[in-house]
Amino acid sequence: MFVGFGTVANVATVVVGSGLGLLVGHRLGPHVRTTVTSALGLVTLLIAGQAAVAVSDPAFTDAVGSSAPMLIVLGSLVVGGVVGSALRLEDRVESLGGWLQGRLSRGDGDGRDRFVEGFVISSLVFCIGPLTILGSINEGLGNGADQLLLKATLDGFAALAFAASFGIGVMASAISVGVIQGALTLLGALLGSFLPDAHLAALTTTGGLILVGVALRLLDLRTFAVADLLPALVVAPILCQIVIATR
Repeated sequence: MFVGFGTVANVATVVVGSGLGLLVGHRLGPHVRTTVTSALGLVTLLIAGQAAVAVSDPAFTDAVGSSAPMLIVLGSLVVGGVVGSALRLEDRVESLGGWLQGRLSRGDGDGRDRFVEGFVISSLVFCIGPLTILGSINEGLGNGADQLLLKATLDGFAALAFAASFGIGVMASAISVGVIQGALTLLGALLGSFLPDAHLAALTTTGGLILVGVALRLLDLRTFAVADLLPALVVAPILCQIVIATR
């Protein structure tokens, strides 16, 4: 296998899974699709919870102190949210989804909204999380693609269910998977192990909380600009380093 194989496999499973979802989607009634989407929301919430517990990772607490991890995550989300809002990331992601919809699908009004929602939600679910970050970086370091192959399998099943509910916009999210995971793999290959365990725990915890926002959208409990929080993933390790340097 070559470096980047895990990302290529992940893109393929998203395309194949969403294609199968499109084939069976018309056979599923609205109630079934709503139930499937809610189930995915619950699973996303579980994955988010597993990531968020990294806030108590011994490497994290030993490096910054027992009381600092919560403040680092809070600061990351606040600063990241301000930056993301200023850059209008949510609007830009939705605009990208609308542009892709115009190239890949016909329709407007409700059809466009459904495409954009599928693209945005599936891109966030597939691209945020510990497996995305750890798997891509580990593959770049030459440690194999096992983590990304596991993620690819999970994403394939999720793409099938998402596409049955949201349509072809889910298939377009394969572009997001390829770009983001490919960039992280390249970064890992160029820089080596550039994130110590404490910094990675801060990033993973922050990503887990962002995934909670995705889960709330899937469960139709609260809709807010989750993409605007994405800069927090960059801010988290920076704040962690600042705290470590000032101790």
